[in-house]
Amino acid sequence: MQTIKVGRHRVQLDIAAELSDYHFDNARWSADKLIASSPFRDDRAPSFYVTLEGEYAGVWGDSGSYVDEYSKGNFVKLIALLNGYSYEEACDYLVDKYGALYSVKEGEEIRLEQPRLRLNKRPVLTIDNPITPAVSPYLIRRGIAPDVQERYGVGYDEHYRGYTAIPLRTEGGDVSSVFYRRSSMTDKRFFYSEEGEQKSRLLFGIDQAGEQAIICEGIIDAMSWETMGYSALAVGGSSISMEQVEMIRRSGIKRLYLAGDNDEQGRRLNRQIAEALRGYVEMYEIDYGEEKDANAALLRQGIRFMHDTVSNARPLRAISVSVE
Repeated sequence: MQTIKVGRHRVQLDIAAELSDYHFDNARWSADKLIASSPFRDDRAPSFYVTLEGEYAGVWGDSGSYVDEYSKGNFVKLIALLNGYSYEEACDYLVDKYGALYSVKEGEEIRLEQPRLRLNKRPVLTIDNPITPAVSPYLIRRGIAPDVQERYGVGYDEHYRGYTAIPLRTEGGDVSSVFYRRSSMTDKRFFYSEEGEQKSRLLFGIDQAGEQAIICEGIIDAMSWETMGYSALAVGGSSISMEQVEMIRRSGIKRLYLAGDNDEQGRRLNRQIAEALRGYVEMYEIDYGEEKDANAALLRQGIRFMHDTVSNARPLRAISVSVE
């Protein structure tokens, strides 16, 4: 066990055990260090490390990063980046999970506290739905059927005209955030509601998932699969958080098709999901051939191709998920 500073608290935890909940490509674990490919970029040669023991326990770095934010930091920052949390939310997560040994306030001496273990995270935020339901001509051009748009509550927000608005819901179906996509085939700007929940705590489509589902990166890719008649999920990026994993474990999904984008990040996402859900659901991997993702495949190759990718999906036992 190591004792690290978390905000104004000192927290005792097993850093290696906490990190074992996350996927790292090419991971090599030793008694005092984790060496792996960076979880924040395409890194073929392991250049990422986390110190597990000693005076610098929790300190991490990436010798190949060109972005300061992802080049080094303490353990709290690492947890924040891995989960899509703010730094303050990562502090709350660690203190809630492991309890504080003691806290320090300005002008006060150290106050000892009884260690406590609080496993419950804060409830997922819900917001008032700002969307006026309407079929989006932009999504029609992207091949998304009107009935799918209606089922997912697509529309527009009076405050952001020129953007297609798509709600993100909790497992119970309450609106928790909104994804805004510029209604243009050439302008790819998008953003999420400032008042809404962090996207790492939400999983698009989970409230309507059936026993079989296809999981991909983008919301429009998921809606492309829905247009084809398949239940689909979107993680909202190229990695899946542990909260999203837990949502799938709690759901009634029995078979999951891994359909990340057809690039290195998408393949890494597929491996990450495969390792996180091995033993929980039956899994298959989608092959897009020469196409970039589900929506590109739908628009360029058509319905028959999309159905064939599902029919020809490889079962997990044929997928190499080894990171050695």
